[in-house]
Amino acid sequence: MPVSLSIPRLGVEAAVDAVGVTKQEQVMVPEDPKRVGWYRFSPLPGAPRGSSVIVGHVDSRERGLGVLVALNDVRRGDTVRVSRSEGRPVEYRVVSRRTVAKDGLTAVGAFRVDGPAALTLITCTGPYDAGKGGYRNNLVVTAEPVGR
Repeated sequence: MPVSLSIPRLGVEAAVDAVGVTKQEQVMVPEDPKRVGWYRFSPLPGAPRGSSVIVGHVDSRERGLGVLVALNDVRRGDTVRVSRSEGRPVEYRVVSRRTVAKDGLTAVGAFRVDGPAALTLITCTGPYDAGKGGYRNNLVVTAEPVGR
């Protein structure tokens, strides 16, 4: 299981929790905005195939900015490292960053379990809809394994 996530250029360091799905069939996000969640129904980071998914809050009304607010400044080529409880850390390079509607994550392959290995980082992004109590979109960052 992954234990920490880092994006060195942005100074991101976060502990990783295994997460599942809510009663509303949405991916759970750790309550603490300083932690991130590995979606346990996705491949483990370092798996030879599929998209390993890590999610986290951009902010929290009660607790301030989340660790993944930094994804707004991520650039193509940035390094992302995932340390695991077993084995060496896995290193990725960012290849894309895009805004996706909340209901469009599956269509863009964020949760695919086959195909080339990737790391997909997901957080919320604007606009904020106060009436619905949340952001309308997700920021999706895709990274490919280094050395493959």
